[in-house]
Amino acid sequence: MIGIVDYGMGNLHSVQNALRRLEIDHFLSEKKEELVEADALLLPGVGAFKDAMHALKKDGMDGFIVEAVQSGKPILGICLGMQLLFEESEENGLTEGLKLLPGRIVRLPGITSDNTTYKVPHMGWNRMLIQKPETPLLQNLSTDFVYFVHSYFVQTKDRDVLLATADYFEEVPAVVGRGHIFGAQFHPEKSSDAGMEILKNFGAYVERRQQGEAI
Repeated sequence: MIGIVDYGMGNLHSVQNALRRLEIDHFLSEKKEELVEADALLLPGVGAFKDAMHALKKDGMDGFIVEAVQSGKPILGICLGMQLLFEESEENGLTEGLKLLPGRIVRLPGITSDNTTYKVPHMGWNRMLIQKPETPLLQNLSTDFVYFVHSYFVQTKDRDVLLATADYFEEVPAVVGRGHIFGAQFHPEKSSDAGMEILKNFGAYVERRQQGEAI
């Protein structure tokens, strides 16, 4: 059972609809005492990093998420939810994140060193370049095109957390993770076949862990 964290800043209905179509057991809650019963967490997000962390801290949801993940509970962050997994963000002033993965969230520059310009936000379909094909989320994808909408991206010195990237002005992390921690910068629920397959893979990963399989 996947618990979707409702902290007032997520694309909750579209994520729920996607999980329903895939027949993945889930529930939506803003209460820690309910989410603690979930086998895994899904952290969606739309908006600004600072506002999201303020919302999570308001009722101690930030600490609950960190403790749950550190205890071994899988998590999938989507878009802003993915960015919240990292150490900090420069958006609207430096703000600490959940610190589950190493890296900083910075603004897409829109221009390269050779003066090539790119639109900000990065919006639309782009191809994932899979860096770690053994990643459970990225198994058996029928397509590698997914839908992005973001103005900030992850910079990290630890390439081990880059599971898939996309080319946009430079290398942009598309799927990140380590162990049972996963994040997608794009919106799986809006990414047609690839997105649905990724959500299905996460559901299957959670189920296998519950059954005690070595992953």
